Amino acid sequence: MLGCLTQKEVRDTMQTYDMIVIGSGPAGRRAAVQSAKLGKKTLVVEKGRRVGGVSVHTGTIPSKTLRETVLNLTGYRERGFYGRAYRVKKDIQSDDLLQRLYKTLDHEVDVLEHQFARNAVETTWGTARFVGPNRVEVTSETGERMEYGAKNVLIAVGTRPFRPEYVPFNGTNVLDSDEIIEIGRLPRTLTVIGAGVIGVEYATIFSALDVKVTLIEPRNSFLDFIDRELIDEFTHELRDRGMAIRLGDKVESIAMADGHPVCTLTGGRLVRSEALLFAAGRVGAIETLNLESVGLAVDHRGRLKVDPKTFETEVPGIYAAGDVIGFPSLASTSMEQGRVAACHAFKMPLPPAPEYFPYGIYAVPEISTVGMTEEEVRQRGIPYECGIARFRETSRGHIMGLNTGMMKMIFSLKTRRLLGVHIVGEGATELIHIGQAVLNLKGTIDYFIENTFNYPTLAEAYKIAGLDAWNRMAGASVVEPATTA
Repeated sequence: MLGCLTQKEVRDTMQTYDMIVIGSGPAGRRAAVQSAKLGKKTLVVEKGRRVGGVSVHTGTIPSKTLRETVLNLTGYRERGFYGRAYRVKKDIQSDDLLQRLYKTLDHEVDVLEHQFARNAVETTWGTARFVGPNRVEVTSETGERMEYGAKNVLIAVGTRPFRPEYVPFNGTNVLDSDEIIEIGRLPRTLTVIGAGVIGVEYATIFSALDVKVTLIEPRNSFLDFIDRELIDEFTHELRDRGMAIRLGDKVESIAMADGHPVCTLTGGRLVRSEALLFAAGRVGAIETLNLESVGLAVDHRGRLKVDPKTFETEVPGIYAAGDVIGFPSLASTSMEQGRVAACHAFKMPLPPAPEYFPYGIYAVPEISTVGMTEEEVRQRGIPYECGIARFRETSRGHIMGLNTGMMKMIFSLKTRRLLGVHIVGEGATELIHIGQAVLNLKGTIDYFIENTFNYPTLAEAYKIAGLDAWNRMAGASVVEPATTA
């Protein structure tokens, strides 16, 4: 035990590394593998019993697996042909959802462990805390402590659900966004508090299970970083299938009545349901890190401030990446942040980052967006035109039985360049990458007009939307703008 040793003896026996990564989620694992590929001695500290972090065990992978399972078992994708009463499995239980989840998680952990092994990334299990700028102490589940030294440390601890005191969490039918994955019994009614990405995803997934869902958001709008026309389309579809959306309603209190949660909203309205999901935010999982010992502070949500180009904190040699630094809090961007941090730590040159990256929301239906929204284009004073394509306008959409889904493209009138692509509907998170590529290559509307797309595909929507915009642009008069794209 380290408690029996002098400080000098600790330093003499302490193992040292080029990089210590705290957390093995997307940011941590990418940073660890990148460091190892650069020939650096790397250690990953993971407080859970298996590698993968929140992304693998309670966040990205579980929620997307649950979504896919629900869509398959309910036959949701086929209801455009066979009607709303169509089902693949009549009586769906929580066990039906968990079977696929556990199989998927086992596979993800196996892949990650193999990746660490073949790159000689070392792993230790326990809770990490700083005892100095270049020293990290790790306490195992049994209380054993080990101290490690490192030239560089990356903080990639992720986040945990925000759990206010007024919510009577019980792990059964009043749950946070980590607990909802393993809900013991599917409710007939569900209240979701918080219309952020997580709340919207789970609200729509349970709605696809024909659970009566009420989504409550204290603000008058939600998902404000998404193009408003897309949100209008999305909201219409949710309400059309029976979801109640309460915007501008704050939850004053939550009580239990006959074992079920009852929310009292501003103005006295009551919302009763069999289960409640509180998904109003997450906070950085930084409590045990002892950040003050190295001079680091966090904001009110436990997030660290970093250089946006290098992801180095205010303390040289200490980096942070992933959800613990805040927006956009995506697995995809977290991975890239971890890689960039590792390369900067070891003075490896990096090309400039691409200007645009896609944002995906795995709701039912999916939403994905890249580039500027129409609101942003207008704020910048750029003369523009939009093109719209409905998925039902494509042959593939007819084959799939799609009655909903749309793509919106925005082009500069002066330069003809693509400014943004916004999609809601089946396959949105896959389709968006065509728009991402054209944006980063500074492509124009001509790409979509002149190129041939596979037929029949949903990707044809790019050509339809491009032609729609082109027809409008042909008669538009271009006024020289103060700001141009």
